Amino acid sequence: MIRAGIVGGTGYAGVELLRLLSQHPEVEPAVITSRGNAGTPVAEMFPNLRGVLDLVFTEPDTGRLAECDVVFFATPNGTAMQSTPELLDRGVRVIDLGADFRIRDVPLWQRWYGMEHTCPELVAEAAYGMPEINRAVIREARLVANPGCYPTCALLAVAPLLAAGAVERDHIVVDAVSGVSGAGRTPKQHTLLCEANENFVAYGTAGHRHHPEIAQGMGELAGAEVGLTFVPHLVPMTRGMHASVYVRLADEAQEAQALFDEHFAGEPFVDVLPAGSNPQTRTVRGTNFCRLAVHPGGAPRTLVVLSVIDNLVKGASGQAVQNMNLMFGLEETAGLTGVAVLP
Repeated sequence: MIRAGIVGGTGYAGVELLRLLSQHPEVEPAVITSRGNAGTPVAEMFPNLRGVLDLVFTEPDTGRLAECDVVFFATPNGTAMQSTPELLDRGVRVIDLGADFRIRDVPLWQRWYGMEHTCPELVAEAAYGMPEINRAVIREARLVANPGCYPTCALLAVAPLLAAGAVERDHIVVDAVSGVSGAGRTPKQHTLLCEANENFVAYGTAGHRHHPEIAQGMGELAGAEVGLTFVPHLVPMTRGMHASVYVRLADEAQEAQALFDEHFAGEPFVDVLPAGSNPQTRTVRGTNFCRLAVHPGGAPRTLVVLSVIDNLVKGASGQAVQNMNLMFGLEETAGLTGVAVLP
């Protein structure tokens, strides 16, 4: 059995990770840490895990974490980089659900995240953990930077187009919405029921931290820089993410539906819907799926790609488990075969 440790397991991504790992046939959740909740049984904080997981939150301790085979960091940005070098030196594999190792340009990361990077030498080593794009590298990695939720939703929507050189790179628009769980579990005014309910609002319009991550991923797919416009929105639902991506085809004769069908053929967690479909967030709730649909735009050579994921699963913890499966040579779908709950 793979012994797994989780640092910072009191947030939404943390409890989702616990839920998935507790059902994984090859994993034993061994350590769960929280500075503010040490001594509290996990099931007391998260009653859905009562009778499923018999763990108690403990103070972060590198010695105990080093006894694990893999450590997940479900922590605020800037936390994972403090402990990762020592854990790697002690033979532990690390998957960071935060942003510490996602952006390869360290000065750019420091500008967006407002802090000094403490181990920039590891940034180049970290595998960007999107299996559909980077599977071979992830398999050999000891450190994985788990992608952000918006980047996951957006990059899967354009991967076939950019990899094939099928679109103009200078103007790609990502118009995306997320449920309130994407803002985290810490109370904030804008996520209170009276503020978020029956409301739809853009945020980060002048600049969002996921912008450089999306631009980096698109640039690597295209082999050159892209012109990206990215606007995120908050919608009054608990979980789920929907991205509408607008691109201009390089060739009017390009058959986009066939391109997507071929590119994602055999991918266990990407479902390309039939032409004319409109994917719904509820069809991926609680699952590790991304569902995509391709539509012709209203103007010549324009294309609209619709992409939906669960921001806490494929956008965070589920993708982290998928990466762990690859790193340890397990079946990629292990522990991730659940079906969405409807209605």
